Amino acid sequence: MPQSFHIRLAKERFVFSAGHFITYGKDFCERLHGHNYRVAVELAGPLDEHKYVVDFIVIRDLVQGIVDALDHRMLLPLEHPTIRVSSDDREVEVRHGERRWVFPVGDCVLLPLANTTAELLARHIACQLSEKLVTLSQFHPTR
Repeated sequence: MPQSFHIRLAKERFVFSAGHFITYGKDFCERLHGHNYRVAVELAGPLDEHKYVVDFIVIRDLVQGIVDALDHRMLLPLEHPTIRVSSDDREVEVRHGERRWVFPVGDCVLLPLANTTAELLARHIACQLSEKLVTLSQFHPTR
């Protein structure tokens, strides 16, 4: 039976502050607000030739890069059915029903998500990390 091991990284610096809003039901869109998000990462897989799952330093640096890209930004969903996001080289315009917001393009992160919920943000971060791990170190976590 193959053995599986896991590691968990929950550094104090894996934190980002960001603005967002989400929708509930058919038409309710909450007010623009922000959160301080804390990220922890847990990975599982077999031991490699060095007898660890994956290099902690590699994980630390990759997670920090992902977190830094989200920090102090407005998080906007591109796949939402009723939130419309458009941008040019200077501004991002967001519309929901009669409401309209305009942000400087450098202050926004346009995400391939249906809503900027904590659950979908966590999945987005996990997918980004997984893709980077495969590309940089050929590591395919089992979980």
